Amino acid sequence: MAMSNQSQHSSGSGGSGSSRSKNERQVLCYHDEVALMRVVRFNGSTAGKQFYGRSYWLKTCSFFKWADEVNEIRDLQYKCFEKDSEITDLEMNNNMLEEKVKRQKEIISKQEDQIQELAIVNTEMREGLFSAKSDMTLTLALVVS
Repeated sequence: MAMSNQSQHSSGSGGSGSSRSKNERQVLCYHDEVALMRVVRFNGSTAGKQFYGRSYWLKTCSFFKWADEVNEIRDLQYKCFEKDSEITDLEMNNNMLEEKVKRQKEIISKQEDQIQELAIVNTEMREGLFSAKSDMTLTLALVVS
């Protein structure tokens, strides 16, 4: 749970990598206060390493984050932002294609109805021609006899 809070408050969402504003670069603690970049001053394996922390660290707010971790989080947040944008674009494209398919199905349905109507007219015309041919054959037989 603490990790998700740290991730959420470590930085703002990014625009393009090189044009992020100062506000987007600020690191916020768990209380949405700006955490300042500090440097480890005591001797040891982390001497000189940069970290983010509050002025009253351990007294009022125990927020702590190594600077290199914040940069990794920012990079991941930016990648997530890019993927969210891609997903949004793909969803919009998918919706447009679904609408196009729907319109095409409506056109096909209308064309199928027209084909059925033409088939009925064709059948009626054939029956009419057959009847006329029978009448002509009968008339010709009467004339010849």
